[in-house]
Amino acid sequence: MIDSLLVANRGEIARRIIRTARRLGIRAIAVHSEADAGLPFVTEADEAICVGPANPAESYRNVDAVLAAAKSTGAQAIHPGYGFLSENAEFARTVEEAGLIWVGPGAEAITAMGDKINARNLMAAAGVPVAPGTTEPAADLAAALAAAGGIGYPVMVKAAAGGGGMGMAVAADEAALRTEYDKVRAFAERMFGDGSVLIERYFPRVRHVEVQILGLADGRVVALGERECSVQRRNQKLVEESPSPAVSPELRERLLGAAVRAGEAVGYRNAGTVECLLDVATGEFFFLEMNTRLQVEHPVTECVYGVDLVEEQLRVAAGLAPTFDPDALTPRGHAIELRINAEDPKRFLPGPGTITTWNEPAGEGVRVDSGYVDGNPVTPFYDSLMAKLIVSGRDRAEALDRARAAVAAFEVAGPKCNLPFFAELLENEEFRSGDYDTGIVGRMR
Repeated sequence: MIDSLLVANRGEIARRIIRTARRLGIRAIAVHSEADAGLPFVTEADEAICVGPANPAESYRNVDAVLAAAKSTGAQAIHPGYGFLSENAEFARTVEEAGLIWVGPGAEAITAMGDKINARNLMAAAGVPVAPGTTEPAADLAAALAAAGGIGYPVMVKAAAGGGGMGMAVAADEAALRTEYDKVRAFAERMFGDGSVLIERYFPRVRHVEVQILGLADGRVVALGERECSVQRRNQKLVEESPSPAVSPELRERLLGAAVRAGEAVGYRNAGTVECLLDVATGEFFFLEMNTRLQVEHPVTECVYGVDLVEEQLRVAAGLAPTFDPDALTPRGHAIELRINAEDPKRFLPGPGTITTWNEPAGEGVRVDSGYVDGNPVTPFYDSLMAKLIVSGRDRAEALDRARAAVAAFEVAGPKCNLPFFAELLENEEFRSGDYDTGIVGRMR
């Protein structure tokens, strides 16, 4: 097993990785910005190195500073968490060239899946269903209009290099496409340094369902069930649950089989997620993208399958067999995750501030992965995620009841907080029925 691990991230995910590392007897090393010096992940690590000022480009995304910290602390491996450098193929390659162990998929897989058009084409060749769309970038507006004419409106206009729900817009007709194409292209160039645009069919009523895969050290790819991720604002997730209430045993078999083929198509190793759209009207599913990293919502899979995915990541990276039998994976019960963000619960706008009250719920089936404690500042420099509230039960009904009690018991004051939204959602009949889609938040507002 790896003996020392540098965690190239911050907040709740850094703290969560450090927790597993220390349980396994691995020396945990944190890197942090000047703004994060007082956060729990820094004090809980065995060693911590400041890598720069608050600006992520000068700290958490500063490859030279992170690698210098690894060298100076004698780290054997680097875990990137999610966000920042986690899906940066060049960083993964540089880490390995420096003689360190990269806790993630190979640079080739990251590159292959990083471009949405290339990923779509690879998946189609591997027999994974993809939505009707372009097989090469729409080089200009004329090409976009021609593609949309062939696909049929409405269409989704996407940044080919985008991710995390960013760089996407819906065009209901030609006039809208003329406007949205230029917007998405400009956004893509600004945010990702790549203005390539994909045109794809837009489905008015869909569910967002994803599959957790793990590429093992022996070359096999296994699927650890699916997660439902349809409660979203601005195409970004707020709630995840496993298993999905929309997925039948027959559909699950097809969905998991497709996800395994997706991983095998790129020789995938370590943890990854195959994201799909499920057409509510037809029951068809289509490949959306592959996230070549650990997902924010991985705890619901951990609860249902009884595994520690960070431990499994470390074992794969070290060339070790998993802790579980890949041929006898058995899900048990139901789990739900709520993302506790420092944001207005109505409009979902960020609301940073210093935490004056922080009381986490506890009890059977309740888990909190948090990045903050009383007195910590939630700054405007990073994502608004403060914690993840994960509840589990014997079935969905019990998990929902525990979620309501846990939300009521969770006390946060100082920054704005979206806990009131979750209290409303958990009483919403559409959500409680399990028959909901990606439009549910808009209908609640």
